[in-house]
Amino acid sequence: MTSTSTQAPGSGVTVERNGVNVIAEAERRGRPRDLFWPWFAGNISVLAVSYGSFVLGFGISFAQAVLVAILGIVLSNLLVGVISLAGKRGSAPTMTLSRSIFGVRGNRVPAAISWLLTAGWETALAALAVLAIGTVFTRLGFGGGPVTKVIALIIVIGLIALGGTLGFTVIMRMQVWITVIVGVLTVVYIVFAAPHIAPSSIAALPAGNAQAVIGALLFTMTGFGLGWVNAAADYSRYLPRSVSSRGVVAWSTLGASLPPVVLLVFGLALAGSSKGLSSAIGADPIGALTEVLPTWLLIPFAVTAVLGLIGGAVMDIYSSGLSLLNAGLRVPRVVAVGIDSVIMTIGVIYVVFFAANFIGPFEGVLITLGVPIAAWAGIFLADITLRRRDYAEAELLSRYGRYGDVRWFPILLILIGTLLGWGLVTNTAAPWLAWQGYLLGPFGLGGTQGAWAYANLGVFVALAVGYVGMLIGGRRSIRRQEELPAAAEVPLTDADVA
Repeated sequence: MTSTSTQAPGSGVTVERNGVNVIAEAERRGRPRDLFWPWFAGNISVLAVSYGSFVLGFGISFAQAVLVAILGIVLSNLLVGVISLAGKRGSAPTMTLSRSIFGVRGNRVPAAISWLLTAGWETALAALAVLAIGTVFTRLGFGGGPVTKVIALIIVIGLIALGGTLGFTVIMRMQVWITVIVGVLTVVYIVFAAPHIAPSSIAALPAGNAQAVIGALLFTMTGFGLGWVNAAADYSRYLPRSVSSRGVVAWSTLGASLPPVVLLVFGLALAGSSKGLSSAIGADPIGALTEVLPTWLLIPFAVTAVLGLIGGAVMDIYSSGLSLLNAGLRVPRVVAVGIDSVIMTIGVIYVVFFAANFIGPFEGVLITLGVPIAAWAGIFLADITLRRRDYAEAELLSRYGRYGDVRWFPILLILIGTLLGWGLVTNTAAPWLAWQGYLLGPFGLGGTQGAWAYANLGVFVALAVGYVGMLIGGRRSIRRQEELPAAAEVPLTDADVA
């Protein structure tokens, strides 16, 4: 379903009415550096500190982990920057532009996968915010039991749903404030937590083998940039098409990379200094970080943690609503956000009140959905590489236009990339995913207990299959699309717009 905003971005607070449609020329404004704020705010969550424990869990040294952190975050967010170019060139959401590759209705396949991933992330971030509030209130002696958590749940989900409902203009403004507030408070946290770093313990961490380093690198890429690629163009689509392409890539990459690099490196030092803290992070990734703080600093920490998590979750719920529309749901965008909010609430209730452990299921879902998204990202990146002209706007909404109804070749690439990818990853922490890794033995990689079992090779393989496959097999199709003259009138019915 399409809709048109009655108010241009920046002219006031209102509920955004734009959905999967192309942004009107009069509404396109801003500069590439404006992209720094949403990406910075969406990635400044103290969850990145907890990733220090996750990365060291691969059995690598501090120096290896720092290298993994920098490369994994920057390289994966560079993909976000490149895909942001599509938003400038097409002025439509990421998963709407994806229709040019998969066809208008064929695109429902990757859109559904995108929705699952963003819905999973928003649920995880909201659950972490609630758990963090419960932990802080417990330490303050105010009681962090079920009543506190229920109240926290209502507030956190309410704020996330409100931001997602109001849409682009409010999100862009809100992220500037979150960047400033959370940035300052995060520096305060680092200053007070730094004395708990033990250089001798860090230096004693043994080095891991190549498989462990590769596994940690791919896990980091999946947890950071690859978690955003399917939403990258959602925040650049309001920019005028005349702005600098290099600026779009640079500011998006910088904003998304700077905070997690700093926080993850600090988290590596913190987790490497204390095995007890590292273990506690698995059960409560945010709340466990309060163990190194004085009591009086708990409230500022809670504000830092919750605002950072909400900043990321708001971007996720906004993009997940757009993905849901592209998956075929024919409702206004705000209704899609409402549906996501209900699903998110159910997920948060399960994680907060019933799940025995957070990190196992979290890693399992992250890697499992990261594989098909990596395949899609490879395909989309190849399309950007090959495409020389802007998108035909009206035809993105009609299966009768140049982009067609269903394009089977890219769908087949996602299927091949996913089947190969799932066969080369393992998720032992999530028993329901124990079937994965079925190609590690046949490919001579030692099986699900061998040296390559936790290297997450499947993510890289899926990305490579998508990229190389589309470069080879998609070139002719894109050239045919671009050779067609602009259609004076494209047949369009309600059934064609999803």
